[in-house]
Amino acid sequence: MFEPMTIQSRSGPYTASFVPDLLRNISPMAQGVPFFLVDANIARLYAEPLAAVLAEPKTIIIEATEENKSIERIIPIIERLVGSKIRRGNVLVAIGGGIIQDITCFIASTLLRGVEWRFVPTTLLAQADSCIGSKSSINLGPVKNILGTFNPPSQIWICPAFLDTLALKEVQSGIGEILKVHAIAGQEAFDKLKVDFSRLISDRQVLIAYIRAALLIKQKYIEIDEFDQGIRNIFNYGHSFGHAIESATHFAIPHGVAVSMGMDMANHIAVDRGLLSDQHRDRMHGVLQENYQDFKNIPIPVDLMMGALMKDKKNTATELMLIFPVGDHAEIKRVGVPPDELFRNQCKQFVETLQS
Repeated sequence: MFEPMTIQSRSGPYTASFVPDLLRNISPMAQGVPFFLVDANIARLYAEPLAAVLAEPKTIIIEATEENKSIERIIPIIERLVGSKIRRGNVLVAIGGGIIQDITCFIASTLLRGVEWRFVPTTLLAQADSCIGSKSSINLGPVKNILGTFNPPSQIWICPAFLDTLALKEVQSGIGEILKVHAIAGQEAFDKLKVDFSRLISDRQVLIAYIRAALLIKQKYIEIDEFDQGIRNIFNYGHSFGHAIESATHFAIPHGVAVSMGMDMANHIAVDRGLLSDQHRDRMHGVLQENYQDFKNIPIPVDLMMGALMKDKKNTATELMLIFPVGDHAEIKRVGVPPDELFRNQCKQFVETLQS
């Protein structure tokens, strides 16, 4: 389908390969002495093709819920691995979406001071975005993504067949991240995607091509700034607002859909603050809104949203560090914003437009 991608990392190169027949031939996943961590929904949906994996006594089935992506819920998984006598020569294989990825990466980074791990992303969001980049993030109590590491998998196998069973909201969630990455790539890339937007759901080959395109865009940035100390910060475009929306709605809005909302919110506030022209906001608004249209009437309590924004780990002591499109070319940049009444009102006004 495509040549494998090789991503350069401080811990060594790793590969991302498109493997359309992975469900019919799971032998690549069985290399070494693997411990499988499998999304419970994937185990149910693909019980037959994954029968050999699921029959392994070292396989752990995990319900992929936000509550389970926490240090408190991860400790029993670590205890099971230790009880199964995992050693540093073993390998963890994650089969699932971003939650399973975060759990596995965090464990692999810390257990026995580090074990190898591999990843089979099964959601569009994970295939098009999170599978590369090294990051893991887990929750501590009510605080989202406050703990984490940088530790890439040694191998990533992308099997488009897993997309067949995704609910529409999960596809919309993945598309939200694809939209974000193409906005970062520039106006030409975003506008091309906008033209093809309706085909992302109806034409699998178009979607697969954009998965690959999104990964290639992201690769350029993560190889320059793997540890998120500089230019990679712009990949938080839509995320600070999106995470706050997720938290305020108790995760009733899927992550990538909330990111679409967050990008639209960032654009509206950028216009209000004189950072961006109406033309760029309007150019992007239609397709962003189309991606979150099914969720725009879910109430977003502004106080809860602002509280979540204040806890964002990227903030300084006095400013919210947010990502906005700026200037004549809508270049994505990091901007410090004081959490004052003006900013609160700008956030509130955008939320009110969703209900109108």
